[in-house]
Amino acid sequence: MRITRDNLLHAAKSLCIDFASKKDPDVLMTHFSTTHQCVAYEHGLPILAPFLGRHFVGRDGVRDYFKTIASALSFERMEFSEYIVDPEVQKVSVKGRARFTWLSSEQSWDEIFTYVLDFDDDCKVTDYQVWADTGAAYLASKGRLGTS
Repeated sequence: MRITRDNLLHAAKSLCIDFASKKDPDVLMTHFSTTHQCVAYEHGLPILAPFLGRHFVGRDGVRDYFKTIASALSFERMEFSEYIVDPEVQKVSVKGRARFTWLSSEQSWDEIFTYVLDFDDDCKVTDYQVWADTGAAYLASKGRLGTS
């Protein structure tokens, strides 16, 4: 398959729509490569949250990443915009926004975050990177979001 900007944009939007729609991790995994090793990585210090600063490697690892996120957080009003597509390097960057809630403390915050997605030759994700507000996540996890 020849990778085009439209192919990559469609693949990225499909994953983002499924994630924002709170699809099951098995559904999300349909967007990930079966021919290349996949990695999910959310930038940040591992001490701040169980899904930060840790490479979730392989299809099972990526599935565990999504399960770990779901066990700690809920979200609402998730939307994505500003897709930047580079077919030369088969990469898409996208800005997201949502209201997150840390489940154990029930503390919520509004957040803007970024994904960078790398794709294989079949327009399936190989590398899934996230940059987000790790400080808000940490404070919410400790029940201290409104006190700092």
